Amino acid sequence: MPAQRADAQRNYVRLLAVAEEAIAAHGADASMEQIARTAGVGSATVRRHFPSRHALLKAVFRERVESLCAHARDLTGRADTRAALLEWLSAVIADAATIRGLAVALTRDRAAGPDVAHENCCSAQLTEAGEPLVRRAADDGALTPGVTIADLLTLVTGIALATEHHPDPAAEADRLLGLTVVGVSPPRG
Repeated sequence: MPAQRADAQRNYVRLLAVAEEAIAAHGADASMEQIARTAGVGSATVRRHFPSRHALLKAVFRERVESLCAHARDLTGRADTRAALLEWLSAVIADAATIRGLAVALTRDRAAGPDVAHENCCSAQLTEAGEPLVRRAADDGALTPGVTIADLLTLVTGIALATEHHPDPAAEADRLLGLTVVGVSPPRG
């Protein structure tokens, strides 16, 4: 990728900061036109940097999603595969429940279907990162047969969306995840 001109780089940084604030305030549907106005640039400049809403959301959530992916990689070698998977799912649900717009972004990514490739897809990164945890837990018999990473991410985002307006969304989401876990990964004997 060629180096950006200094003004283009400043515009990108400014747009990303404004987008983060707008999404935190208004969710994943924050107006791209309003983001452009607030940043003091034209809508064409926004589209040049972020050609789609997917691209904008991926940029806004990049660090958080990368952190969740790194956490999954760190947990992959754990002996207790069930505990590793549950720790990661708890981290994902905590972020999805408390970072406004993230659950909606993940839901939209998943709704597009597996046949639709999104180069700017947050859920694709989480799916790839979580797959080894799911596979290891399934191989150990710690996961109900047939449960997939897609199933688990759908449950997590659904719970996050359902608890979005709760006074303590992270705690309520974690409580509901605990109830769900019994169905997908019963405790061992």
